[in-house]
Amino acid sequence: MSDTRNGAATAPLILICNDDGITAPGIAALAAALDGLGELFVVAPASEQSAVGHAITVRDPVRAHPWAFSVPSGEVRAYSVSGTPADCVKLAVNQLLPRRPDLVVSGINQGPNTAVNIIYSGTVSAATEASILGIDAVAFSLCQWQGGDFEPAGRVARFIAEQVLRRGLPPGILLNVNIPPLPSDQIAGIRITRQARSRWEESFHERVDPFNRPYYWLTGQFVNLDDGGDTDLDAIEEGYVSVTPIQYDLTAHQHLDAFRSWSWDAVPE
Repeated sequence: MSDTRNGAATAPLILICNDDGITAPGIAALAAALDGLGELFVVAPASEQSAVGHAITVRDPVRAHPWAFSVPSGEVRAYSVSGTPADCVKLAVNQLLPRRPDLVVSGINQGPNTAVNIIYSGTVSAATEASILGIDAVAFSLCQWQGGDFEPAGRVARFIAEQVLRRGLPPGILLNVNIPPLPSDQIAGIRITRQARSRWEESFHERVDPFNRPYYWLTGQFVNLDDGGDTDLDAIEEGYVSVTPIQYDLTAHQHLDAFRSWSWDAVPE
């Protein structure tokens, strides 16, 4: 895909964002992997915004500051933003970018965004915001909580970004990509998957600060409720890249007729 306004084709404009913050190694690896694929523009949170979901800033100003950011071929225009990942995409598309982007990529996240974690993920929410705005978008995550080599994940990200730029995505659909923490020659391949059913069984540890005031620290255990064999969790466990098409339309379409059959006429006065 390229911009052909005024009769001249230009390189696609690719917006890069994340939720781990503009200094995170994952976003540097993603930008380096996409170097040469188009005109890159980085807009990312000034600090880590993991697990903020699709939060946006409405009661405070959002501030953006130019940021020194480079890829192998040279400097890339970049901004550090005081808000959330969704803020970054909104601000970039409406104010900072020279034109509407052809693709938005988010990541590479440190840690998986599979199963129910999709709901909480700022990485996925940045891509979702782009999809809401009618822009093709992909979220990338490396399924390792600490450390890890982002280069193999970067190669996967470039391959998938090339596919999306060439083919496009259906309206309202984005791709959530999870990559196993393996060397490139050990990744088994790519699978199209569905989001696994899961939940967190959570509790709060009560502690006391130096002033004898209680505070609470969230902890929990992840529970996989799915044994279908075609889920994002299954793919990662078997060494495959998981590509899950997701959407922001949360309507349970398959249940609409069932609920329409209920008696809705007798509204209480």
